[in-house]
Amino acid sequence: MAEQVAVDMLTEDQARAELARLAAAIARADRAYHAEDAPEISDADYDALKRRNAGIEARFPALIRPDSPSARVGAAPAEGFSTLRHSVRMLSLSNAFADEDVAEFDDQIRKFLNLSAQDIAYTAEPKIDGLSLSLRYEGGRLVQAATRGDGETGENVTANARTIADIPAHIPGAPDVLEVRGEVYMRHADFAALNAAQAERGDKIFANPRNAAAGSLRQLDPTITAGRPLRFFAYGWGALSAPLADTQQGAIARLAGFGFATNPLMRLCHGPAELLDQYRLIEAQRATLGYDIDGVVYKVNDLGFQARLGFRSTTPRWAIAHKFPAELAWTRLERIEIQVGRTGALSPVARLTPVTVGGVVVSNATLHNEDYIAGRDSRGQEIRGGKDIREGDWVQVYRAGDVIPKVADVDLSRRNIDAQPYVFPEKCPVCGSDAIREEGDSVRRCTGGLICAAQGMERLKHFVSRGAFDIEGLGAKQVEMFWADDQLPIRTPADIFTLESRDAANFTKLRNRLGYGDKSAANLFAAIRTRRRIELHRLIFALGIRHVGETTAGILARHYGTWEAFEAAMTGAQVGEGPEWTDLMTIDGVGKVLAASLVTAFHQPAERAAIDALVAHLDVIPAERAASESPVAGKTVVFTGTLERMTRAEAKARAEALGAKVAGSVSAKTDYLVAGPGAGSKAAKAAELGIIVLDEDAWMTLIGAA
Repeated sequence: MAEQVAVDMLTEDQARAELARLAAAIARADRAYHAEDAPEISDADYDALKRRNAGIEARFPALIRPDSPSARVGAAPAEGFSTLRHSVRMLSLSNAFADEDVAEFDDQIRKFLNLSAQDIAYTAEPKIDGLSLSLRYEGGRLVQAATRGDGETGENVTANARTIADIPAHIPGAPDVLEVRGEVYMRHADFAALNAAQAERGDKIFANPRNAAAGSLRQLDPTITAGRPLRFFAYGWGALSAPLADTQQGAIARLAGFGFATNPLMRLCHGPAELLDQYRLIEAQRATLGYDIDGVVYKVNDLGFQARLGFRSTTPRWAIAHKFPAELAWTRLERIEIQVGRTGALSPVARLTPVTVGGVVVSNATLHNEDYIAGRDSRGQEIRGGKDIREGDWVQVYRAGDVIPKVADVDLSRRNIDAQPYVFPEKCPVCGSDAIREEGDSVRRCTGGLICAAQGMERLKHFVSRGAFDIEGLGAKQVEMFWADDQLPIRTPADIFTLESRDAANFTKLRNRLGYGDKSAANLFAAIRTRRRIELHRLIFALGIRHVGETTAGILARHYGTWEAFEAAMTGAQVGEGPEWTDLMTIDGVGKVLAASLVTAFHQPAERAAIDALVAHLDVIPAERAASESPVAGKTVVFTGTLERMTRAEAKARAEALGAKVAGSVSAKTDYLVAGPGAGSKAAKAAELGIIVLDEDAWMTLIGAA
């Protein structure tokens, strides 16, 4: 798009800042879509931004963030349901947007499998825009149903799933264990009838069929779900006690034979040209299908090939979703507001006259930063033809996958003659501190730190978020209430864990406050007590240290194992020097910027005092170690040279599946160097450090694959 700097024109500093913005924005969009059933953007437009993220990562691989959207699936399960852990993870799909992406997908498959001329068949089927569901059958009977959740844990919606007519309660002749995966959706005609009935009763009107389906499935009262016209398409499987077939097409035919609805538009295709033909055929029928789809899914048909291809961290290598384009709309920008985040970033938001874009009513849009409003990029080059954005303008809104949509263009012919250029504040609108913009940063940040109420409050909201402490009854609204409370304030994380004792010693009790009674106050105190025992990765993420997302927190937790080891390492580390710093930099996925942010946080007196005060109240659960059955579980492995029996990518994937840590460089922490022909400096360093060096045959014998 004209208003953003092309990926191939980004400087390294711009790319780093852009990846940080994308990671935060897409994470919040994921929560809105997966956990809250209230997406502000469509899948197609959301994926446009993820595509930009992937493009930047491909050009600047050294800048890939541990909390990158490419390393994340869905969002944490919603409150109100018990949870179920998926025995086989429910992953998302990587995306294609253009014809050349499909050709590249086929090419990558061939390279990974080391196949050049051999024909590879694929299935192609519509991508249903609904809610993913996993159904587990034991002895042919439905025993549980769970939503995708965060890919590993989902909501237990078993009682609700039993009310859907397309889901059989019993399957004669099924394997002893059968997990069927598919999509819950709502047909257009049923959606219109449901909304008409809702309006007649004065109840909530749903924005689109996907929202209606998700909201209906996730009712705490199954009788409400039973009254909603939900449907189910089966498209895959999870755990199996016996294979369904040798091919994707054959397995789907088995599911159809078990009584599941499968999509009649699924076809077997040979090569990219046939895949694109099927894509265009489905796209042409999109408006007449009677249900929403947002693309076409391609899967390698041979299940043996699928097994060899395996998975990346969040997506299978053997499948891809070819997405349909997004939409645009024009509306009036009523005013520009500045929000202050937990890192002090001043983020401009456009408040819009509500407009429907792609089935969702949009009333807010991101304006990114002061350069974007002024019509230029961070290097001073024009975007949008140099047109600035002013309050009162008519703007084109493009739902491109940010946390909220973005303004794509401005209609100067409709601009008020007295409209004034927007002046970006140089003072924090919350605390009045200077708001400065450091060299190389596209964002202006408040310098108030802990004295800035916005930063303190937002950090507390982050602390109690689902991926962090996730304290039942203490969400964003309650944080705001306690922040403003003079009698029982919560201003730091440690204050949460002294709330009960302060309440006992305080004349004004929590139970006497608006919204609380004896039971609700007791429940909150109990929930806080429960969270005194917390997993290490949750604690690290909850600290809110800049650049440390959920994925990074997990990586750090697995590396250090315990809070004591992590705290000692951060305390002893000095930016750029020392053994602790060197060890930190050897962690796969940790770069200099992230490492410096971690170490700096632990050496700031006020920050460190807040961390120490918090941890004094906690019992931190050590990180889980890899399963001991594998001879390489927990070992650090480096591959170098040319492997002859499998590609480097396949070797890495297999090692990680066995619980090994695969690093890119040799260090004193390395356990094995697997060296093929052409091994150079890494082999020499391994010999110098006394590290075990294996050839490919010895490695295969070690892992039991000889």
